[in-house]
Amino acid sequence: MAEGSDDIQALITLMGRLPGLGPRSARRIVLHLIRKRSGQMTQLGQLLDRVASQSRECLECGNITDRDICAICSDPARNTGEICVVEDVADLWALERGNSFRGRYHVLGGTLSALDEIGPDDLGIPALVERIDQQKIREVILALNATVDGQTTAHYIADALHDIGVSVTGLAHGVPIGGELDYLDDGTISAALNARRKL
Repeated sequence: MAEGSDDIQALITLMGRLPGLGPRSARRIVLHLIRKRSGQMTQLGQLLDRVASQSRECLECGNITDRDICAICSDPARNTGEICVVEDVADLWALERGNSFRGRYHVLGGTLSALDEIGPDDLGIPALVERIDQQKIREVILALNATVDGQTTAHYIADALHDIGVSVTGLAHGVPIGGELDYLDDGTISAALNARRKL
């Protein structure tokens, strides 16, 4: 076999399944790691083991962390009375890269989809409503992707929060229709967050 042992080939195949990587990139990465096995490969293996055993969802917002409550939720300076609702942890991380939002988050874990039989309970929308009711939340920012399912979910949440007396806003300029937050640059995300509008 050109790529070496069965284990090496299995590693290349596994790496090639990662988002953004194909078989050629996977081969280059595996070859690089093998050449640097005493440093990078060993360190990577140890980190992967640690992350696999210790990572979990934050009990408050759904972010990925190594403790029960993530650093964002446990930071008293982030208790601004604002919650930013996102579809996925990748969207949360994208917003954090922009360094424009200083409140807290709520990760839905997807969007409503009748086709895939995903309803409000599957996304933890009742937990979001309960959180807003229990905490002193003044504004809910719906930072959902500009897709049909994302906008359907945003309207559903806005309706669910209508009688609670909280301001509900959404991202405005900068996010293209069909765009996903994780693929946008930091400036675009900052502009969209700063130009949010009432729903």
